[in-house]
Amino acid sequence: MDALQEFALVFLEISALLLIFTLGVGLLVVLYMYLADITQTKQAIRRNYPVIGRFRYFFEHIGEFFRQYFFALDREELPFNRAQRSWVYRAAKNIDSTVAFGSTRPLNQPGDIIFLNCLFPTLTEDATAPRAVTIGERYARQPYTTESLFNISGMSFGALSVPAVQALSRGAKKAGIWMNTGEGALSPYHLEGGCDLVFQIGTAKYGVRDSEGRLCDERLRQVANHAQVKMFEIKMSQGAKPGKGGILPGGKVTPLIASTRGIPEGQDSISPNGHPEIRCLDDLLDMIVRIREVTGKPVGFKAVIGGYGWLDELFTLIHRRGLQDAPDFITIDSADGGTGAAPQSLIDFMGLPIKCSLPLVVDKLIEYNLRERIKVICSGKLINPSDVAWALCAGADFVTSARGFMFALGCIQALQCNKNTCPTGITTHDPDLQRGLDPTDKSERVYHFATNLSYEVGVIAHSCGVKEPRQLKRYHAQIINEHGIPEPMEELFPVPVPKPEYTVATEQPVARESRA
Repeated sequence: MDALQEFALVFLEISALLLIFTLGVGLLVVLYMYLADITQTKQAIRRNYPVIGRFRYFFEHIGEFFRQYFFALDREELPFNRAQRSWVYRAAKNIDSTVAFGSTRPLNQPGDIIFLNCLFPTLTEDATAPRAVTIGERYARQPYTTESLFNISGMSFGALSVPAVQALSRGAKKAGIWMNTGEGALSPYHLEGGCDLVFQIGTAKYGVRDSEGRLCDERLRQVANHAQVKMFEIKMSQGAKPGKGGILPGGKVTPLIASTRGIPEGQDSISPNGHPEIRCLDDLLDMIVRIREVTGKPVGFKAVIGGYGWLDELFTLIHRRGLQDAPDFITIDSADGGTGAAPQSLIDFMGLPIKCSLPLVVDKLIEYNLRERIKVICSGKLINPSDVAWALCAGADFVTSARGFMFALGCIQALQCNKNTCPTGITTHDPDLQRGLDPTDKSERVYHFATNLSYEVGVIAHSCGVKEPRQLKRYHAQIINEHGIPEPMEELFPVPVPKPEYTVATEQPVARESRA
């Protein structure tokens, strides 16, 4: 009995030592993972939430194997499904983006696009770079020429964090694409990357306003003096909230953001829902002419298309006034939300989606023989190569994206953009959360996303038998109808014949000298 008790005592001591050793090893492992997570820069979630953040990637990985037993969410999640996001993540990381065992995309969903491959695809040695497009040629003193297909849409400094703007600016420079400032004005972080910039003028005129909130010519000149600023965009409306101005909660209005925008610190920044100076089409053209003459650079406007009778009125007015008064470009935004805070009633129910509005505007420009004069930029949930290829088929000159580049930065679609709690540091000004986003690493992801997307748009174009993406036309695609049957895009959206009275466009004068 004594021997048995002695054995039991020894066993308990050994067990206790083993438990202490196991706990010690476990603590060392946790400490190692903690230190590894807070010092690495590739994954913002792990950096902001060390150790426990690893579970996100673990569950994401094992979900691939368990989905076949319980559910299939690859193409069901909104606003962007897992298949869409996964492609962006892989492209941004510059890793293999191929898939196996066939497509998970059903080929009978109304509105989906199918491209028509050519029996004799373009050979690699015959392929060419995208054709350069010039905006404002002969009308702006400093027109803008670029080959870029896919660019960064307007996201304001304030809505985005400092490291997010830094990463986007640096990545855009490396990729050779432009970055739209959004309505939050021009910050030092936009400039530091060296990329081409489009300065957006919102209804509050942030960055170019006088003491009473009106557009200031002197401030316009100061912005235009930056060689990186290539164009100016008047924001009439945006996809997140057509008919309502920008919303930046007071918690995000830091001293730096307040000084950049020219507004009080810590107070909600609510833009007017329209431009007080622009109450009719003549006002809009007058504003375009004014900004172009003051800055010498191309000027256009951004709008969500809703009621569209005004397009006929605008294009008729342009012919009456002369092509020198026309916008150099129109940015068409899709009415299905965006990065900004917005009332759900506007996100869900206001305006036309891009798949309707883009062909509509392009056709109106052709009808009025203004297609060469006015370039077309489109945006709205276009984050994959097929989206961009469709837009080119429909007639766009350029595509821009905001949320696609947010995914490239590491966004996990946490839907916290309207708060100050973004877990990846992209849309927050909490320094503890911002530290998870390393601009150096993320700029590489921005670069890879833009270049890999453009490359795969080229792959689609070459499969269709053309040498470069801007040669894609409507006859290269079909759209699935409500019966699940593909129909030729050129039949659903036939290219119109120009109106006889506009077959000869108003004579194109050279850019006028500034009256400023």
